[in-house]
Amino acid sequence: MENFGIWGLVPPVLTITLAFITKDVIISLFIGIVSGALIVAGGNPVTALLRFTDLLADVLTDGWNIRIFLFCALLGGLVGILSKTGSAEAFGRWAKKKVNDPKTSLLLAWVCGIIIFIDDYFNSLAVGTVMRPIADKNKIPRAKLAWVLDSTAAPVCILVPISSWVITVMSILKGSEGFETFGITEFSFFLKAVPYNIYAILTLIMVVTIILTGRDYGPMKKSQKLADEGVLYNVNYGEAPGEMKGEEKTDNGRAKMIDMLLPIIVLIVSALFMFPFVTWMLAVDGESITTIAQAAGSMTLGDAFNNTDASMALWYAVIITIIFTYIYYLCRRLMNIREASDALMNGIKSMVPALVILVMAWSIGTIIKASPEDGGLGLASYLSEVVVGGGFPLSLVPAIVFVLSALIAFATGTSWGTFAIMIPIVMPIAVGLASSKGLDASACLNATLISISAVLGGAVFGDHASPISDTTILSSTGAGCPHLEHVATQLPYVLTIAACSFIGFLVGGLFLSVIAAWITALVAFVIAMVILPKIWK
Repeated sequence: MENFGIWGLVPPVLTITLAFITKDVIISLFIGIVSGALIVAGGNPVTALLRFTDLLADVLTDGWNIRIFLFCALLGGLVGILSKTGSAEAFGRWAKKKVNDPKTSLLLAWVCGIIIFIDDYFNSLAVGTVMRPIADKNKIPRAKLAWVLDSTAAPVCILVPISSWVITVMSILKGSEGFETFGITEFSFFLKAVPYNIYAILTLIMVVTIILTGRDYGPMKKSQKLADEGVLYNVNYGEAPGEMKGEEKTDNGRAKMIDMLLPIIVLIVSALFMFPFVTWMLAVDGESITTIAQAAGSMTLGDAFNNTDASMALWYAVIITIIFTYIYYLCRRLMNIREASDALMNGIKSMVPALVILVMAWSIGTIIKASPEDGGLGLASYLSEVVVGGGFPLSLVPAIVFVLSALIAFATGTSWGTFAIMIPIVMPIAVGLASSKGLDASACLNATLISISAVLGGAVFGDHASPISDTTILSSTGAGCPHLEHVATQLPYVLTIAACSFIGFLVGGLFLSVIAAWITALVAFVIAMVILPKIWK
């Protein structure tokens, strides 16, 4: 038996349904995994329970998985240390003296949001801390600052390979049915997918466009008029949040701007070095290649980057960065050993919900993907048979999965859970449909790239727009904006980008061309920027 047939749909459908009802993706994933284990066990609850516990243990015995798990945990620890030092406040003091107009202030917030790409939570809070007094001084509505914070959080994290978001996506891709047919690493697949991520890139473009042209529309235009009159937030939406809750930051006056930027630079440089170094290290076999130098000479730098083990490279990079940052801050006397250790542990604790989702994602992916002989449902092979045999049009897959992913993420407020649910389903469908149409390897990869990117874009849009999303809430907090005002003012903007992205994925799927996708998305964007400010006042 190759699969359990239609029964294999029970875990993902149950997970999606519960996610909409409960708004709790962890519980939904948990019940979805248990339902799958029950089906595999033939309804025997004892066997199902044993299968469930073994599954959780097995996913963490894999070398890739455990390194990703620890990378995400230590990345949270690094964010904890950074947020404790007061370095963000120091950057804010410097910027406040240099920035004296609204456009420059918002552009600085946009740049800071891109630079601080390692974590969406830290992005919203740190940049909010830095930019709020500068924005207030230049009469920028808190709602617009919140929108910039939110638009440079998840959309940036999903584009840069040195983030917990992307490493999670790569880990889910690696375990998805059909991925192995491409013969490339998950890191190489991600790099190839970046140009297809229309929603994330177009969001960054829209932020700059609105800042430079001032073509606000909808509720944001009303908030801008109030700010021009000196009213920075609309009290009709409630009171603005006060100072951010959480660990008290240390700001003893010794912190400088470089204290925030240097650890991030070290992380980037370490990762860029470790990507090819890991490939060279693994190429040393003790026979034909005996040294790192020989390994480096045996391949191009591009091959070394593309064929790397991203989990090892990022794990080494974050270890180097943690050690450097820990020692650097102690030497700078920005914190003592006790404070540094507490900040590290608090940062790791903040990642626990994300880590739980990550383990659940691996588990449900495993039970969905594996064949019945290996204790799974074989859903991927069943879906491929049904969809391919039914003649479903490949051209509609990107647009459909974009909408479905957006709905799931909007209802649950999380992108990670959406990745976990949708990627293992979409990957085999895209590969199967492309193969059935006789497409060559390049066209098959192209079809899969645009389909998976549609999942990523839809998930980020749903997270971005959802009022219950963590990053939406933290962006309101970081900007000192009433939460409902932030949701109401940014919704027309994110819906605009979502509509343009949908059109792009529709046309891109039809022609299996990223160029066609971008041309139509950009044309739709330009039309929207011309018309909407005129009619939506």
